[in-house]
Amino acid sequence: MKNKKINIPPIPAVLLAIISVQCGAAIAKTLFPALGAAAAASLRIGISALILLLAYRPNLKMITPAQWKIVVPYGLSLGAMNLVFYYAIERIPIGLAVTLEFIGPLLVAIFGSKRLVDYCWVLLAALGIILIAPWNNTKVDSLGVLFALAAGGFWAAYIILGGKISKIMDDGKAVSTGMLFAGILILPFGFFSSGFSNLTPTFLGMGVALALLSSAIPFTLEMKALGQLPPRTFSILMSLEPAAASICAFIFLQEKLSLYEILAVVCVVIASAGSTLTAKK
Repeated sequence: MKNKKINIPPIPAVLLAIISVQCGAAIAKTLFPALGAAAAASLRIGISALILLLAYRPNLKMITPAQWKIVVPYGLSLGAMNLVFYYAIERIPIGLAVTLEFIGPLLVAIFGSKRLVDYCWVLLAALGIILIAPWNNTKVDSLGVLFALAAGGFWAAYIILGGKISKIMDDGKAVSTGMLFAGILILPFGFFSSGFSNLTPTFLGMGVALALLSSAIPFTLEMKALGQLPPRTFSILMSLEPAAASICAFIFLQEKLSLYEILAVVCVVIASAGSTLTAKK
């Protein structure tokens, strides 16, 4: 008897992915002091790869050359995106890091737009990003900023490659195979950082939760969405990430939102909703 697939519409899939990632980010923050960014990223991606490989059991021998050509760079960009982002939030506030990282998806949205209304939503989302960025913070670590911008570049590549591989490869097979190569890329950084020397059963359990919330669940949901949404629409939907990060900081860390941050949330929500309502079918 064949397993029935749970079909989640693309827009709810993206929203669930965002919520899952932000919950995972809260767990990651608690691991940083003991393990460090590289080991935390390695734990997350490594466990995620194992979970997805066991869940989907992709037959690597059946993957065609055309699929290999895309799934390998897809996995490498996924791994690099997560590693350098963790390096970024180790040095700069997570809200600033997410804001800077979003420049990548925003550029994908801009270059993928062909109608005036598309540019309107992109500009509105960009306004939200400008409002949410802590421009008055003059003590920002420059290397952390570079890491965040690099993560945005890898995020853009992930969106483009994910859209391509989702059209020629089964969702589960693509994500699990891609995560395998992400793990191959990241694990050496975790071992060389010596962070695993502080690993305990408690931290390992938190790593499993982190892997599920920040990688296995959201990447699978995003892969499903990428196969059904245009890259520009997906990119603008992902503009909810900075807003979600700020809201989670308010809920879990009691950080109050300023007027500009509230306006930023409004801008990105309207841009995300508008882009999906006016997207061509």
